[in-house]
Amino acid sequence: MKYIICLFLVVCVSCVKRPYASTNKIYKQQVKDLAAVIKQYPLEDSFPNMDFVGTINFNLRKPNFVIIHHTAQNSCEQTLRTFTVTHSQVSAHYVICKDGTIHHMLNDYLRAWQAGISRWGNDRDINSSSIGIELDNNGFEDFTGPQIASLLHLLSALKKQYGIPTANFIGHGDIAPTRKNDPNFRFPWKMLADSGYSYWYDDTTNLALPPTFDDIQALRIIGFDVRDTTAAIIAFKRHWMQDTLPGLDSAQYKVLFNVMKKYQ
Repeated sequence: MKYIICLFLVVCVSCVKRPYASTNKIYKQQVKDLAAVIKQYPLEDSFPNMDFVGTINFNLRKPNFVIIHHTAQNSCEQTLRTFTVTHSQVSAHYVICKDGTIHHMLNDYLRAWQAGISRWGNDRDINSSSIGIELDNNGFEDFTGPQIASLLHLLSALKKQYGIPTANFIGHGDIAPTRKNDPNFRFPWKMLADSGYSYWYDDTTNLALPPTFDDIQALRIIGFDVRDTTAAIIAFKRHWMQDTLPGLDSAQYKVLFNVMKKYQ
C-alpha cells in the first residue's frame, strides 16, 4: 500500500510539473518544420534558368519593436491555455504573471500572432518586426510591483540583445487605437520611460506652442494611425496622461508637442 501511494504521488507531481508537455512537443515540431522551410530554395524550381549562388553574408532578422499588452483574462493559467490551443489563433513571446513569473512562449526570432491588424508609422505588419509581452491583467486593475519589476528586467535584456530603439517600446492600444486599449491606463509608462523604454514629456509649464502647430500631424509623427483622429487622441492620452477622455485641452496640446519633438 505504501508503495502504491508513493507511486501515485510521483505520477501526480510529474503531471503538475509538465502540464504543457503535449503542446511543447507540438512547438518543437513546428520549429523543426520551419527550419526545413529555411533550407529550401523554392524559386529555383520555378525558374529553370535561375542559378542559386548562396551569399555568405547574412544572419537572422531581428525584432525592432516591443509591444506591451494586458491579457484581458482572469489568470496567467487562463492565458497560457489560450496561447496553447489552435482555435484561439493568438500568441505572444512572453507572459508575465502577477507574482512576477515570466513564461517564455516563443523564440524571439519567430513571428507571434499578437498585434493583429495594426500600424505604427509606415510599418503595417507589426507582428513581423516585434516581440509581444502580455501582462496578466483583466484590463480593469493595477499592475503589480513584482510584475513590473520582472517586465523592466525583461525589457533590459531585450533592448541589450536586439538593440531596440528607445522609441520602439509601445502599447497594443498605440498601434491599434480603434480596436485595443491595452495596456490599460493604469500602466506606468513614465516608469518605463525613466528606465529607457519609450519617451516621456518634459515640464511644459513655460512652453509656447508655435502658431502652425498641427495636433493630427504631431500624432502622425509620433507613429499613430490617424485615420480615426478621435481614437488616436484617446490612445495618446491613455499612454502619456493616464486619461481616456476624447479631445485635448491647452495643457495637453503642449504635452503632445513636446512628445512629438522627441520622435522627430
